[in-house]
Amino acid sequence: MESKAISEGRTVGRPVGHSPARGAILAAAERAFAERGLAGARTVSIASEAGVNHALVFYYFGNKESLYEAVMEDHFAGFNEQALEVLADPCPPGEVLLRYIGLHFDFVSRQQRNSQLFHQSLCARGAMMERLVRKYFLPRNQAFVRLLQRGMKAGEFRRGDAQQTAISIVALIVFYFSAAPVIQMIGLKGAFTEATLKRRKEEVLDFVRHGLFSDSISKP
Repeated sequence: MESKAISEGRTVGRPVGHSPARGAILAAAERAFAERGLAGARTVSIASEAGVNHALVFYYFGNKESLYEAVMEDHFAGFNEQALEVLADPCPPGEVLLRYIGLHFDFVSRQQRNSQLFHQSLCARGAMMERLVRKYFLPRNQAFVRLLQRGMKAGEFRRGDAQQTAISIVALIVFYFSAAPVIQMIGLKGAFTEATLKRRKEEVLDFVRHGLFSDSISKP
């Protein structure tokens, strides 16, 4: 039955868990989607790069859209777990905020070659993106806003619109990676070198300290 499902490209009998073939397909799809987008990527090319039979793409993922969603799930699942744990920490809000920003920056930094993939996901619409937003973006955003509200109420942060503040902080991190090609063209060479990324992270943290923390808070 399994061999028949593979030959027909159906998802019936799809195995549970991970396999080397499934992992290779995900890795190849990640590169293809980042370079050519959902519309431009071809499952035949993905299978070829992964070194597997083309039918296995459909066996494990059903169709190209589901494969794209699986790639995004692969990125966000682990990060979301860490992020929600940090955001729920009862320590002082300022301490938690800086730790969360560092975590978010490091996550995006490690995935820098996939910045276009993330940018595509942020601009996408439809049922698939709605599922990803509900599952990953929404819980993280709600936890982030609660942290900011806690800090504002405690007097650690300047009072303001917590949701708008959350958006501004995320933009400080994400924009740099999404716009890196343009940033390099206008003068910042080596945008992704270790030294430059370290400097960028320090600047983001410093900007948040000075822009959000109350005057009574010491700024390390």
